[in-house]
Amino acid sequence: MAEIINLRMARKAKARSEAGKQAEENRAKFGQTKADKKARKAEATRAGKAHAAGRIEKSQLERPE
Repeated sequence: MAEIINLRMARKAKARSEAGKQAEENRAKFGQTKADKKARKAEATRAGKAHAAGRIEKSQLERPE
């Protein structure tokens, strides 16, 4: 005898499998290389430091009398 399967579950499993294949293709097609990720992280760090360097502290805001 053949094994009884639930068609709803089989359809969902097939859809998940196809979605996984599509996701893998997209990662290969549109993904970032390690060098790109490293450069983007370095740029964000540099921009964050430049932003923090321009910050004004409360002690600088008070007027000397």
